[in-house]
Amino acid sequence: MDSKISLVILKTGATTGKEISQLVETIKWSGRRGSPTRTLTISLLDDDGYKHARSEIDIEEGYHCIFSYDGTELFRGIFLRQSQSYQKTAEYKAYDMGVYLSNNKDTFVYENKTATDVFNDVCSRFGIPVGSAAQTTYSIPDLTKKKTTGWDAIEDALSLDYENTGAKHYVFADKGKLYLKKRLENVQQWVLETGVNIASYKYSKSIESIKTRIKLLSSEGTVLAQTQDAALESKIGTFQDVDTPDESLTTAQITALAKSLLEEKKTPERTLTLNKVLGLTDVISGVGVFINIPHLGLNRTFYVDEDDHTFEGELHTMSLTLNLISEVSADDSSSAASTETKSYKVGDVVQFKGGKHYVSSTASSPASTNLAAGPAKITYAAKGAAHPWHLVHTDSQTRVYGWVDEGTFS
Repeated sequence: MDSKISLVILKTGATTGKEISQLVETIKWSGRRGSPTRTLTISLLDDDGYKHARSEIDIEEGYHCIFSYDGTELFRGIFLRQSQSYQKTAEYKAYDMGVYLSNNKDTFVYENKTATDVFNDVCSRFGIPVGSAAQTTYSIPDLTKKKTTGWDAIEDALSLDYENTGAKHYVFADKGKLYLKKRLENVQQWVLETGVNIASYKYSKSIESIKTRIKLLSSEGTVLAQTQDAALESKIGTFQDVDTPDESLTTAQITALAKSLLEEKKTPERTLTLNKVLGLTDVISGVGVFINIPHLGLNRTFYVDEDDHTFEGELHTMSLTLNLISEVSADDSSSAASTETKSYKVGDVVQFKGGKHYVSSTASSPASTNLAAGPAKITYAAKGAAHPWHLVHTDSQTRVYGWVDEGTFS
């Protein structure tokens, strides 16, 4: 088995575990956006042999696992399913800490609490360790959930927060703790492109659920705000949605909410499926990746909705389902930022000074060094990132095609 893989099993309460990577045939590490849990499915040899013994995992005894790749822990969870066959192989499926949100029920009653409050309370009730929780701002007047899962209560609270603030958050597990994070804080900006690391893809687009106008009404039916996209309606007709905002919002906040809702709902659903892409462990559900497929005219950020990573022998591949990112506002995606006292924005053609570029805006090591200088186009900006500018060369003078640092162009 590839030495990059480490799979340790241990029983509940144990401080040390047993390394069983020598038994591994395949590992599948998967997640889905909107789900509180990631899973690990492992296929093992189930036979005593030369220099190895059976894993002896028994899910009824409370067995856990820690999966690491290339020295980095990717998954920690509890085994909840096992199967064994006459072929002397066994399959085990483990779930991370998020499973305790979806598998515990109670009645939840909250008044004037934020989604962060709900998240912390649910975790406290069921003894789930919390790493950190982003501070949501909307105070929910009333949220009552009877005989339902903790995840259902959190999901409703996050939905209400989004409806009233336009900010999206998500829950994930890391090293045995749960975290609540704002969605845009996780735009990693890996670059996937045909001819480099995309071999097979399928792209679909739908406007079946599109809305061209939004109307916000009071509880009495009075129109509080409405907005529409007249240009879009001239092409496809009128598709209206109606909602009732929280009464505590100001007129300005309600107007801004209507515009935010329209901006999201007028966008066609665009889904991209990639199969057997060279694996990148940072690319999981909820993360943003930069897609470049010239044949389709795609050159922008998509979110990963579902991911399936497969580790087999020395090969790590991933299959992804992605949707067009819609949460980056116009101010974020095309914002001007300063480098060497001058403002630049997406779409500007600049003079790259030569040097390094990176595969992501947060990468620690460059993908290429000693690149020649030459003209390039700014195709994306990730304000505040380690390498905040994505450049694409415009001719053969330079081969820059990645994320670069401030001050590397003029």
